[in-house]
Amino acid sequence: MKFVLDYLKGILIGSGAILPGISSGVFCVIFGIYEKLINSVLNLFHDFKKNFIFLLPIVLGGITGVLLVGKLLNYLFTYYPMPTKFCFIGLILGSLPILFKNANRSKGFRLHYMIFLLAAFFLGILTIKLESVVPQIINLEVSESYFMYFVLAGFIMSIGIVVPGVSSSVILMTLGVYSIYLNAISTVNFSILLPMGIGLVIGSLLFLKVIQFLFKHYYTQTFYMIIGFVLGSTLVLYPGFSFTLEGAVSILLFVLGFGIGLKFENQAKET
Repeated sequence: MKFVLDYLKGILIGSGAILPGISSGVFCVIFGIYEKLINSVLNLFHDFKKNFIFLLPIVLGGITGVLLVGKLLNYLFTYYPMPTKFCFIGLILGSLPILFKNANRSKGFRLHYMIFLLAAFFLGILTIKLESVVPQIINLEVSESYFMYFVLAGFIMSIGIVVPGVSSSVILMTLGVYSIYLNAISTVNFSILLPMGIGLVIGSLLFLKVIQFLFKHYYTQTFYMIIGFVLGSTLVLYPGFSFTLEGAVSILLFVLGFGIGLKFENQAKET
Protein backbone atom coordinates (compact mmCIF):
# COMPACT_ATOMS: atom_id res chain seq x y z
CA MET A 1 0.00 0.00 0.00
CA LYS A 2 2.88 2.36 0.79
CA PHE A 3 4.38 1.63 -2.65
CA VAL A 4 1.09 2.63 -4.32
CA LEU A 5 0.79 5.79 -2.21
CA ASP A 6 4.37 6.84 -2.99
CA TYR A 7 3.73 6.07 -6.67
CA LEU A 8 0.72 8.41 -6.64
CA LYS A 9 2.82 11.09 -4.97
CA GLY A 10 5.40 10.62 -7.72
CA ILE A 11 2.74 11.15 -10.38
CA LEU A 12 1.88 14.57 -9.00
CA ILE A 13 5.56 15.43 -8.50
CA GLY A 14 6.24 14.53 -12.13
CA SER A 15 3.25 16.46 -13.43
CA GLY A 16 4.49 19.50 -11.53
CA ALA A 17 7.44 19.60 -13.92
CA ILE A 18 5.20 20.58 -16.83
CA LEU A 19 2.17 22.34 -15.32
CA PRO A 20 2.19 26.16 -15.39
CA GLY A 21 2.05 27.62 -11.88
CA ILE A 22 2.92 24.34 -10.17
CA SER A 23 6.31 23.25 -8.87
CA SER A 24 7.46 19.67 -8.33
CA GLY A 25 9.18 20.83 -5.17
CA VAL A 26 5.88 22.10 -3.74
CA PHE A 27 4.40 18.61 -4.01
CA CYS A 28 7.48 17.13 -2.33
CA VAL A 29 7.06 19.58 0.55
CA ILE A 30 3.32 19.11 1.09
CA PHE A 31 3.74 15.32 0.96
CA GLY A 32 6.34 15.59 3.71
CA ILE A 33 9.09 13.87 1.71
CA TYR A 34 11.21 16.84 0.58
CA GLU A 35 14.11 16.43 3.02
CA LYS A 36 14.03 12.64 2.83
CA LEU A 37 14.04 12.78 -0.97
CA ILE A 38 17.09 15.05 -0.99
CA ASN A 39 19.01 12.82 1.40
CA SER A 40 18.03 9.62 -0.44
CA VAL A 41 19.20 10.97 -3.81
CA LEU A 42 22.47 12.39 -2.54
CA ASN A 43 23.24 9.36 -0.36
CA LEU A 44 21.90 6.71 -2.71
CA PHE A 45 24.94 4.43 -2.47
CA HIS A 46 25.49 4.88 1.27
CA ASP A 47 22.48 2.68 2.01
CA PHE A 48 21.53 1.61 -1.49
CA LYS A 49 18.76 -0.87 -0.68
CA LYS A 50 16.89 1.43 1.68
CA ASN A 51 17.20 4.51 -0.56
CA PHE A 52 16.39 2.55 -3.73
CA ILE A 53 13.20 1.11 -2.21
CA PHE A 54 12.11 4.61 -1.15
CA LEU A 55 12.94 6.27 -4.48
CA LEU A 56 11.66 3.58 -6.88
CA PRO A 57 7.87 4.24 -6.64
CA ILE A 58 8.41 8.01 -6.64
CA VAL A 59 10.62 7.88 -9.74
CA LEU A 60 8.20 5.56 -11.55
CA GLY A 61 5.31 7.82 -10.60
CA GLY A 62 7.27 10.87 -11.72
CA ILE A 63 7.85 9.37 -15.16
CA THR A 64 4.15 8.51 -15.38
CA GLY A 65 3.24 12.03 -14.31
CA VAL A 66 5.39 13.65 -16.98
CA LEU A 67 4.41 11.34 -19.86
CA LEU A 68 0.76 10.59 -19.14
CA VAL A 69 -0.98 12.28 -16.23
CA GLY A 70 0.55 15.67 -16.99
CA LYS A 71 -1.57 15.78 -20.14
CA LEU A 72 -4.74 15.05 -18.16
CA LEU A 73 -3.95 17.65 -15.52
CA ASN A 74 -3.06 20.17 -18.21
CA TYR A 75 -6.49 19.50 -19.77
CA LEU A 76 -8.22 20.01 -16.41
CA PHE A 77 -6.29 23.24 -15.77
CA THR A 78 -7.28 24.50 -19.23
CA TYR A 79 -10.98 23.57 -19.35
CA TYR A 80 -11.92 23.34 -15.65
CA PRO A 81 -9.54 25.85 -14.07
CA MET A 82 -11.64 26.85 -11.05
CA PRO A 83 -12.43 23.39 -9.61
CA THR A 84 -8.95 22.06 -10.39
CA LYS A 85 -7.13 25.01 -8.84
CA PHE A 86 -9.36 25.01 -5.74
CA CYS A 87 -8.52 21.35 -5.22
CA PHE A 88 -4.79 22.10 -5.36
CA ILE A 89 -5.19 25.12 -3.07
CA GLY A 90 -6.97 22.93 -0.51
CA LEU A 91 -4.21 20.35 -0.80
CA ILE A 92 -1.52 22.95 -0.11
CA LEU A 93 -3.36 24.69 2.75
CA GLY A 94 -4.13 21.36 4.41
CA SER A 95 -0.41 20.65 4.55
CA LEU A 96 0.60 23.96 6.18
CA PRO A 97 0.36 22.86 9.86
CA ILE A 98 3.01 20.18 9.43
CA LEU A 99 5.19 22.56 7.41
CA PHE A 100 5.26 25.10 10.25
CA LYS A 101 5.80 22.34 12.77
CA ASN A 102 8.79 21.07 10.78
CA ALA A 103 10.16 24.59 10.40
CA ASN A 104 10.07 25.23 14.14
CA ARG A 105 11.29 21.85 15.35
CA SER A 106 14.93 22.93 15.47
CA LYS A 107 14.97 26.30 17.27
CA GLY A 108 11.33 27.20 17.74
CA PHE A 109 9.57 30.25 16.30
CA ARG A 110 11.33 33.61 16.03
CA LEU A 111 9.56 36.63 14.63
CA HIS A 112 12.43 37.55 12.31
CA TYR A 113 11.97 34.22 10.49
CA MET A 114 8.90 35.80 8.87
CA ILE A 115 11.27 37.97 6.84
CA PHE A 116 12.49 34.86 5.03
CA LEU A 117 8.93 33.68 4.50
CA LEU A 118 7.76 37.01 3.08
CA ALA A 119 10.81 37.38 0.82
CA ALA A 120 10.24 33.93 -0.69
CA PHE A 121 6.49 34.56 -0.88
CA PHE A 122 6.87 37.65 -3.07
CA LEU A 123 9.69 36.09 -5.10
CA GLY A 124 7.52 33.04 -5.78
CA ILE A 125 4.63 35.23 -6.93
CA LEU A 126 6.96 37.23 -9.16
CA THR A 127 8.49 34.20 -10.90
CA ILE A 128 5.14 32.56 -11.57
CA LYS A 129 3.49 35.81 -12.69
CA LEU A 130 6.23 36.04 -15.32
CA GLU A 131 4.55 33.14 -17.12
CA SER A 132 1.99 35.55 -18.55
CA VAL A 133 4.65 38.07 -19.59
CA VAL A 134 7.73 36.14 -20.68
CA PRO A 135 6.31 34.57 -23.88
CA GLN A 136 5.47 38.06 -25.16
CA ILE A 137 8.96 39.37 -24.39
CA ILE A 138 11.08 36.34 -25.28
CA ASN A 139 10.61 34.91 -28.75
CA LEU A 140 13.73 32.87 -29.43
CA GLU A 141 13.96 30.70 -32.50
CA VAL A 142 15.49 27.49 -31.17
CA SER A 143 16.37 24.64 -33.53
CA GLU A 144 16.04 21.00 -32.48
CA SER A 145 19.71 20.59 -33.43
CA TYR A 146 20.85 22.79 -30.51
CA PHE A 147 21.99 19.85 -28.35
CA MET A 148 24.09 21.81 -25.85
CA TYR A 149 21.42 24.51 -25.56
CA PHE A 150 18.91 21.87 -24.46
CA VAL A 151 21.45 20.54 -21.96
CA LEU A 152 21.69 24.08 -20.58
CA ALA A 153 17.90 24.39 -20.56
CA GLY A 154 17.57 21.17 -18.57
CA PHE A 155 20.29 22.33 -16.17
CA ILE A 156 18.54 25.65 -15.44
CA MET A 157 15.13 23.94 -15.40
CA SER A 158 16.35 21.82 -12.48
CA ILE A 159 16.07 24.90 -10.26
CA GLY A 160 12.30 24.75 -10.72
CA ILE A 161 12.31 21.02 -9.95
CA VAL A 162 14.42 21.31 -6.79
CA VAL A 163 13.27 24.64 -5.30
CA PRO A 164 9.62 24.54 -4.14
CA GLY A 165 7.47 27.30 -5.62
CA VAL A 166 9.85 28.17 -8.48
CA SER A 167 8.06 27.20 -11.67
CA SER A 168 10.15 25.24 -14.16
CA SER A 169 7.73 26.24 -16.91
CA VAL A 170 8.58 29.95 -16.59
CA ILE A 171 12.28 29.03 -16.76
CA LEU A 172 11.73 27.13 -20.02
CA MET A 173 9.61 29.97 -21.38
CA THR A 174 12.44 32.39 -20.65
CA LEU A 175 14.83 30.11 -22.55
CA GLY A 176 12.36 29.85 -25.44
CA VAL A 177 11.98 26.05 -25.28
CA TYR A 178 8.72 25.50 -23.34
CA SER A 179 6.57 24.64 -26.38
CA ILE A 180 9.38 22.46 -27.81
CA TYR A 181 9.61 20.67 -24.45
CA LEU A 182 5.86 19.97 -24.30
CA ASN A 183 5.85 18.72 -27.89
CA ALA A 184 8.87 16.49 -27.19
CA ILE A 185 7.02 14.91 -24.26
CA SER A 186 3.86 14.28 -26.28
CA THR A 187 5.82 12.75 -29.18
CA VAL A 188 8.54 11.13 -27.01
CA ASN A 189 11.22 12.96 -28.99
CA PHE A 190 14.52 11.76 -27.51
CA SER A 191 16.56 14.24 -29.56
CA ILE A 192 15.10 16.88 -27.20
CA LEU A 193 14.41 14.85 -24.07
CA LEU A 194 17.87 13.25 -23.87
CA PRO A 195 19.96 16.45 -23.70
CA MET A 196 17.43 18.12 -21.41
CA GLY A 197 17.49 15.02 -19.20
CA ILE A 198 21.30 15.17 -19.00
CA GLY A 199 21.20 18.81 -17.95
CA LEU A 200 18.36 18.14 -15.53
CA VAL A 201 20.23 15.36 -13.73
CA ILE A 202 23.45 17.40 -13.43
CA GLY A 203 21.60 20.50 -12.26
CA SER A 204 19.41 18.60 -9.80
CA LEU A 205 22.41 16.99 -8.11
CA LEU A 206 24.14 20.37 -7.83
CA PHE A 207 21.16 22.28 -6.47
CA LEU A 208 20.19 19.43 -4.15
CA LYS A 209 23.67 19.76 -2.66
CA VAL A 210 23.03 23.47 -2.15
CA ILE A 211 19.66 22.80 -0.46
CA GLN A 212 21.24 20.11 1.72
CA PHE A 213 23.93 22.59 2.81
CA LEU A 214 21.28 25.19 3.65
CA PHE A 215 19.27 22.65 5.65
CA LYS A 216 22.38 21.65 7.57
CA HIS A 217 23.51 25.18 8.48
CA TYR A 218 20.34 27.32 8.19
CA TYR A 219 17.55 24.81 8.66
CA THR A 220 14.78 27.03 10.08
CA GLN A 221 15.44 29.97 7.75
CA THR A 222 15.49 27.66 4.74
CA PHE A 223 12.23 25.98 5.72
CA TYR A 224 10.50 29.34 6.23
CA MET A 225 11.61 30.33 2.73
CA ILE A 226 10.16 27.08 1.41
CA ILE A 227 6.84 27.85 3.16
CA GLY A 228 6.91 31.30 1.57
CA PHE A 229 7.36 29.81 -1.90
CA VAL A 230 4.53 27.36 -1.23
CA LEU A 231 2.17 30.14 -0.08
CA GLY A 232 3.11 32.18 -3.15
CA SER A 233 2.05 29.26 -5.34
CA THR A 234 -1.29 29.14 -3.51
CA LEU A 235 -2.03 32.81 -4.15
CA VAL A 236 -1.06 32.56 -7.80
CA LEU A 237 -3.30 29.52 -8.24
CA TYR A 238 -6.42 31.34 -6.97
CA PRO A 239 -8.69 31.64 -10.03
CA GLY A 240 -11.44 33.83 -8.57
CA PHE A 241 -14.85 32.55 -7.50
CA SER A 242 -18.41 32.60 -8.82
CA PHE A 243 -21.62 31.47 -7.11
CA THR A 244 -22.49 28.86 -9.72
CA LEU A 245 -22.59 25.08 -9.93
CA GLU A 246 -18.92 25.19 -10.87
CA GLY A 247 -18.28 27.27 -7.76
CA ALA A 248 -20.06 24.72 -5.58
CA VAL A 249 -18.01 21.91 -7.10
CA SER A 250 -14.87 23.99 -6.52
CA ILE A 251 -15.68 24.32 -2.80
CA LEU A 252 -16.25 20.58 -2.51
CA LEU A 253 -12.94 19.87 -4.22
CA PHE A 254 -11.22 22.42 -1.98
CA VAL A 255 -12.52 20.56 1.09
CA LEU A 256 -11.43 17.26 -0.47
CA GLY A 257 -7.95 18.61 -1.22
CA PHE A 258 -7.70 20.10 2.29
CA GLY A 259 -8.62 16.73 3.81
CA ILE A 260 -6.00 14.97 1.68
CA GLY A 261 -3.42 17.55 2.79
CA LEU A 262 -4.25 16.84 6.44
CA LYS A 263 -4.00 13.13 5.70
CA PHE A 264 -0.47 13.60 4.42
CA GLU A 265 0.23 15.62 7.58
CA ASN A 266 -0.91 12.72 9.76
CA GLN A 267 1.16 10.29 7.70
CA ALA A 268 4.21 12.53 8.12
CA LYS A 269 3.71 12.47 11.90
CA GLU A 270 3.62 8.67 11.87
CA THR A 271 6.83 8.41 9.83
